[in-house]
Amino acid sequence: MSEAIAGLPPPPPGKPPRDASAVIVFRRVSTGVEVFWLEREQRLSFAGGFYAFPGGKVDAADAKVPVQGASGDDARLIVTAARELFEETGLLVARGPEVAELDVFRKALLGGADFGAGLTERGLQLFASDFRVAGRWVTPPYLPVRFDARFFLVEAPEGQLASVWPGELASGEWIRPGEALQRWEQGSALLHPPNLHALRVMAGFTSSDDAVARLSNPPWCENHLARHIEFQRGVHIVPLLTPTLPPATHTNAYLLGTKELLIVDPGSPDDDECQKLVTVVHELMADGYEPKAIVLSHHHGDHVGGVKFVSEALKLPVWAHARTADRAPVKVARLLADGERLTLDGPLPMTWKVLHTPGHAAGHLCLVDERSRAGIVGDMVSTVSTIVIDPPEGDMAVYLKQLERLRELPLGALYPSHGPVISDGVAKLEEYLAHRAWREAKVLEAVRSFSLPVGLDEIVPRAYDDVGAFIWPLAERNTVAILHKLVGEARVLAHEGKFRAA
Repeated sequence: MSEAIAGLPPPPPGKPPRDASAVIVFRRVSTGVEVFWLEREQRLSFAGGFYAFPGGKVDAADAKVPVQGASGDDARLIVTAARELFEETGLLVARGPEVAELDVFRKALLGGADFGAGLTERGLQLFASDFRVAGRWVTPPYLPVRFDARFFLVEAPEGQLASVWPGELASGEWIRPGEALQRWEQGSALLHPPNLHALRVMAGFTSSDDAVARLSNPPWCENHLARHIEFQRGVHIVPLLTPTLPPATHTNAYLLGTKELLIVDPGSPDDDECQKLVTVVHELMADGYEPKAIVLSHHHGDHVGGVKFVSEALKLPVWAHARTADRAPVKVARLLADGERLTLDGPLPMTWKVLHTPGHAAGHLCLVDERSRAGIVGDMVSTVSTIVIDPPEGDMAVYLKQLERLRELPLGALYPSHGPVISDGVAKLEEYLAHRAWREAKVLEAVRSFSLPVGLDEIVPRAYDDVGAFIWPLAERNTVAILHKLVGEARVLAHEGKFRAA
């Protein structure tokens, strides 16, 4: 991504969140309780690679299934919870005669059979009292897919075995909540706020009544939206509305550390947006956190728009690369260089290695946590669109070299400036490099398709015939960057703004 470019249409309005249900299913063991959690497949558009509890969106047919003790939306959400739990784990929370072949019912359901009809056929009924309402969470608006999810606490039926079948889920297991939280602290299990909150509650389980009360009243929430988002220990995200390139609407500010904090990219020029970030920092300070400095990934307006407001509000110095400092809207107190290490004290000490990664911007920096291998990658990648390489500062050859450099590192999750976190960082970098190579081949093919030298107005429609024309002003900047690279490699010749194959 990059700063907004004149002539592009505004991003489409966000879609309202879809109704969904999720199930915190547990069983009692000698050491307390275990919960059954799932690892979602990396390829999924929503929360790919994250760990979560069974659940999914409401289907129209769910409204037709009766629930004893509930009606209307309450019943519909319980049906969704029961159906999704059964589909994803094989656990069927229904009363009636014992069913000998649950796998047959499950297979039929996954094949498109009607859940209600299957229950009736087997003499089974759903009861609202088996599904304890345990909170409501709404996916924040910066994410491309949104849900309004009702959570339920459910005790696993005795005698049934939980299992995960291949499909949208990579794995599933019974686990002690404390062990699950340890994996989150290590960065090996990414969690969305509702699942993190649920694990913290279940780690202190004493009774279902107590758990339901605490699950239903999470801290740092307003209108069912989480103000504190910490996908892994020591990496908080605060998305801020910014004038950036559509379809993105936000730039992610990051708060790094478990006591000492670095604030990365307060990008919004709107004071009210920046105040949201300041408020979260103040809330963390009340819990013992200590802000140390603001770090800028690069100088583009959607990354530095709020740096003056935030630095003054929190009385913090600003750190950046020299090629960012010479264009930053505030004085930069410390120049960061490739290879430096930024050490943060705390219950879980963190050391972030500074990587100078030019190509998109001359002073672009990434930060990599030496323990978890998480990468704060700015505008090297995005999960909502492509990254614009805009000459003369943007250099495609340099940018690709830096992507390759990142790919060779033992990276874990990647945290981009625009869009959701990427659980498998190396796979995303491979995808980006493959896409860039494919687009470069399209540009070269477009140039070769003409016998005479041609301009951008003829190259872009052919090189970008797979996207709508409204994207072409943006695509033109990337095309210029690709052509500069091809000229530098002597595969294309340039003269007076026209290009021909060498």
